[in-house]
Amino acid sequence: MTSQQTLRFVVKPVVFVAALGPLAWLTWAALTGNLSVNPLSDLTNETGVWALRFLCISLAITPLRRMTGWNPVIKFRRMLGLYAFFYGTLHFSAYWAFDLLFSFGNMAADVVKRPFILFGFTAFILMLPLAVTSTKGWIRRLGRRWTTLHALIYVSAILAAVHFAYKVKVFTGDPVYYAAVVTLLLGFRVVWAFTHRRTAYAPPARIRPST
Repeated sequence: MTSQQTLRFVVKPVVFVAALGPLAWLTWAALTGNLSVNPLSDLTNETGVWALRFLCISLAITPLRRMTGWNPVIKFRRMLGLYAFFYGTLHFSAYWAFDLLFSFGNMAADVVKRPFILFGFTAFILMLPLAVTSTKGWIRRLGRRWTTLHALIYVSAILAAVHFAYKVKVFTGDPVYYAAVVTLLLGFRVVWAFTHRRTAYAPPARIRPST
């Protein structure tokens, strides 16, 4: 079996199943009474945290590839990004079901009145077109526009980190760690683009004539 076949038929399925681990654990904990005294809040909060984690993991793929030169890792980026959307959908669905009882009116009022809901809702909405256009067919149809569209993931990650910080109302501990991770991952892209643009446009060295 070649390395490409190993990646496709062994590693990717393992990563796919492992990414379902948080959902499996939450399901088991809910069915066996191993959540806290507020299990509905646990389900909402944990799915939201895992959405943010998968956002960070998917954003880490490009820096990892560029620093290590291991190009095959890029094949995991789309799957991990879709898992971020998957857990974000579970998070939003839990909030809409448990907190709002599927009320569109209450949801609209929450978005308007509560800033952290606005940040989280916007982060989720921005991920929606990214998930829809993540297929190979959409990549072909959009061409270069696909890359521009998928830059929205950066905005979504920032808003998700702000949403988390506003939600817990504590700007220490986990909110700071996730904000720092998002900042580092996006900052790496800025520094990389700046340094490599300068390298690309650097004038050729002047050769002194021999005497």
